[in-house]
Amino acid sequence: MNLQGLHPDTLAVRAGTQRSQFQEHSEAMYLTSSFVFGSAAEAAARFSGAEPGPIYARFTNPGVSMFEDRLAALEGAERCVAFASGMAAILATVMGLMKAGEHVVASRSIFGSTVQLFQNILGRFGVETTFVSPTDPAEWRAAVKPSTRLFFVESPSNPLTEVSDIRALADIAHEAGAWLAVDNCFCTPALQRPLQLGADIVIHSATKYLDGQGRVLGGAVLGDKALMEGVYTFLRTAGPTLSAFNAWVLLKGLETLSLRMQAHSAHALELAIWLEAHPKIARVLYPGLPSHPQHELAMRQQVNGGGIVAFELAGGKEAAWKVIDATQVMSITANLGDTRTTITHPASTTHSRMTPEQRAAAGIGDGLIRIAVGLEHPADLMADLERGLALI
Repeated sequence: MNLQGLHPDTLAVRAGTQRSQFQEHSEAMYLTSSFVFGSAAEAAARFSGAEPGPIYARFTNPGVSMFEDRLAALEGAERCVAFASGMAAILATVMGLMKAGEHVVASRSIFGSTVQLFQNILGRFGVETTFVSPTDPAEWRAAVKPSTRLFFVESPSNPLTEVSDIRALADIAHEAGAWLAVDNCFCTPALQRPLQLGADIVIHSATKYLDGQGRVLGGAVLGDKALMEGVYTFLRTAGPTLSAFNAWVLLKGLETLSLRMQAHSAHALELAIWLEAHPKIARVLYPGLPSHPQHELAMRQQVNGGGIVAFELAGGKEAAWKVIDATQVMSITANLGDTRTTITHPASTTHSRMTPEQRAAAGIGDGLIRIAVGLEHPADLMADLERGLALI
């Protein structure tokens, strides 16, 4: 199929489809560990790369390829490499493109496990990381060293929804001879396309919105073909492989991505407006609100504000836990991007492995609550929160 000129909503349904000899309408699932060759010569040609086709499911599977091709079409990328999880995707980006003695500049406002990966694990192998403000490009420029090879940012950030100026960071990175990698988990290509803004690499935890129903784990790294070759080589050798079943689930999830992101965003905005007017809320952080510090930037980079709302209570952890524990509709879980609204206390869950000093520097206080707004009616979510807010 010629995909040229097709709308992203059409690409989400049609791009990447491969049919077997049975010409199935819905994409098939390829549950096999290996593939049979017609001859020794064909096997040799496949392994050498002279002939395309599946070889071994650690690094080639038609179902995984379909997911990769569809996501690449949505992000406007030349190539996508899929992984077993979002964290595996981040690890593969560094391991596939960098070496000991090189340097990363990263936002200090990123997922707690990503902080641990850069600081504690990659640091043991000689990759140094400097953490800087996600919203002050001058700090990124000042952090550059001769050994800097990678800038890494989440925009919007987890959990404060801080928005980084992707084009400004891309310019600084390129001046330094480095790549800019953007974790696009919160927006997905339905709301933001970082490659169009100058980024070199896009990373996803497909576990979140790309699946959309909290069913499977997955990750992806996207960029141009030459850059992704190093990432793919790491996958082929080390094997943090996306399973065929998970790839099939994620492929189907992409079909409804745009519709879901529109609904998540509409519900989140409605909830954020209500929270901002509530007398017991100290502050609300949502990119779609005019009060958000980077609201204008967000509206230039993103289609809308997305589905994540963070808010802070003056009563600290005690008040936050009281509100969370009183909910009956929302799910108390750290995952996000689900059709079901989830609520969590970042300081004691997703970012608990950061030191108190790191959390303070990132603006993650004990009274902060993060809500990933699902597809339930906003009025029910407001009533669910009011139960706890009435107790404080």
